[in-house]
Amino acid sequence: MQVSDKPAGARLQRLELSRKRALTMAPAVKRQSRTFFSVLFHYVMLYSLSFVFLYPMLYLISKSLMQSSDLTDAAVQWIPKELSFDNFQYAYIDLKYMGAFVNSVVTSLVPAIIQIFSCAVIGYGFARYRFPGYSIMLGLVLFTFLVPPQTIIVPLYMFFSDLNWINTYFPFIVPPVLGHGLRGALFVLIFLQFFRGLPHQLEEAARIDGAGAFRTFWSVMLPLARSAMLVVFLFSLVWHWNDLFQPNLFTMLSDKFNLMQNLAVMDGQGEQEMQQGLGTLTVNMVGLAPTFANRVMAGSLITILPMLLLYLFTQRYFVESVERAGLAGD
Repeated sequence: MQVSDKPAGARLQRLELSRKRALTMAPAVKRQSRTFFSVLFHYVMLYSLSFVFLYPMLYLISKSLMQSSDLTDAAVQWIPKELSFDNFQYAYIDLKYMGAFVNSVVTSLVPAIIQIFSCAVIGYGFARYRFPGYSIMLGLVLFTFLVPPQTIIVPLYMFFSDLNWINTYFPFIVPPVLGHGLRGALFVLIFLQFFRGLPHQLEEAARIDGAGAFRTFWSVMLPLARSAMLVVFLFSLVWHWNDLFQPNLFTMLSDKFNLMQNLAVMDGQGEQEMQQGLGTLTVNMVGLAPTFANRVMAGSLITILPMLLLYLFTQRYFVESVERAGLAGD
C-alpha cells in the first residue's frame, strides 16, 4: 500500500510560511517592545521629576489644612484627621493681607512694567547702533549682571539714604526707569539678543517711509518683541514679588511692608511664641509643644497665590515666548 506525500508536503509548506511570517514580524515586535519600554521610561522619569518639584507644594497644602493637634500627631503624615480652613483666616489677619498686597503690587508690578520699556530701549540701542564707548558700556552692563547685589548694597543704601528715599517706593521704581533694578542687566541682554535676530530690512523700509529712529523703534520693532516683553515682564514680576532682601533693606515701617516681609514677621512671631510655650512644658509634655507651622504654611500659600494664578493663565504664552525669545537654547 502506497502512502500519499501530500499531507506531509502541506505541513512542510505551512511550517515554512509560519517561519517566514515569524521572521517578518520579529523586527516589528522588537520595535514595539523597544517603543513600549522607551515610553515607560519617559513616563517614570517624568512622574519622578514632577514629584520632586511638586513635593514642596503638596507639603504646603497638606500642612496648611491641618489643625495643631495633627501636626504633633505622629500618625498623621499627609491627610489631616479633620480639614481646618481657620489657618487661612488667621494668616490673612496676621499678614494684614490687603495692605501688604497693595505694597507688593507697587513694588513688583510697577517696576516690572517699567523694566519692559526701559530695558527694551537699551537693548535695541546696543543691538542696532554703534556709538563711542560702545564696548565699555556693554561691558558695564555685563559687569552689573555678574556682580552680586549684596556686594554693592552698602553704598547703594547710603546713596538712597542721602536722597531720603528710605521707607519710600523710590528705590524700587527709579532704578528700573534707568534700565537697572532687580536683574535689569539680564533683561537688557534678553532684548539685545532678540533685536539682533530681527532683519535690518524692516528698519530700512520704515526709514524709506520717512520714520525716524524713535518711530521705527516704537511702531515697527517694539511690536515684534512681544515674546521678549512677556518673558521680561513675568520674570521681573515674580522676582520682585518673591524678593525679601531689598524690601527689608529699604523699608522699615510696618505699613510699607509687602507680603513677603509680613510673612517673615509672622514666622518669627510664631517661632517666639513656640519657644515661650516650650518653656512652660515638662519633659513628659514635649509632644504637646505648641506649633504655628500650619498658619505659616497657610500664609505662605496665600502669599504666592497671585503668582500661581498668573502662571496658570499665562503658562502657554510664557512657554511660547521663551522659545521665540531664544531662551531655550536656539
